[in-house]
Amino acid sequence: MNESQTPPPPEPNPSSDPQAPPSRRDLRADPPSMPPAYGAQQPAPEPSSIPPRPPVPPLPPEPVADPDFPPAREPVAAPEVLDEGTYTQLREPRGGLALDGTWHQISPKYVVSQFVQEIALLVVVAVAAVVVASLSGQWWPWLVGGVIAAATIVSLVILPRQARALGYMLRGDDIVFRRGILWQRLIAVPYGRMQLIDITHGPLDRIFGISKLKMVTAAASTGVEVPGLATSAAEALRDTLIEVAETRRTGL
Repeated sequence: MNESQTPPPPEPNPSSDPQAPPSRRDLRADPPSMPPAYGAQQPAPEPSSIPPRPPVPPLPPEPVADPDFPPAREPVAAPEVLDEGTYTQLREPRGGLALDGTWHQISPKYVVSQFVQEIALLVVVAVAAVVVASLSGQWWPWLVGGVIAAATIVSLVILPRQARALGYMLRGDDIVFRRGILWQRLIAVPYGRMQLIDITHGPLDRIFGISKLKMVTAAASTGVEVPGLATSAAEALRDTLIEVAETRRTGL
């Protein structure tokens, strides 16, 4: 046999070659794994042989630090004239709020002045009721006059008790004013918030030598009126408040 009649070499078998790509028939017979479609039920994972970790204990809460408040200032030195000719003991209800300081009271002349004013009002009401009843011939003016007179008499009866419950205290940062027995009211006005200090006294107040001191702040609801102060005490308290308010506003 000559070389021209030599048989051709055999074709390689793709299954015997590990590096040969799979044939088209093999791909159709064994398609590659595809990710499951969205929403399809996936097989449950096999239980793991790794033991579960023990629970981590919670961390202890961090301690809350107390707020750092500035040190309290010393009470303002009150002039001695504030306690001259005033009541000597403040009338306080049981279980009232206790404050660290000295209460200053008003003058007893305030009660006398209010008595005179209320009695003058009673006289005016009585005269008006008589005149109206005589001109109209009706009975209702007597009813109106009687109601006003009864309310005035009740206010005169409790007036001394109310006057003994009025007081004010000069603390380190504010002035506190209190009034009332059954319905006690305490108002604290910071010195640095005062905008106006006014002293007023009517004709009858000037006769008895008393005045009313009013402290006005930016908020109208926190204004304080201290009635029944002697004129000298009102002027001394005004000067003290103005001096302290200037130093407090400088420090704001």
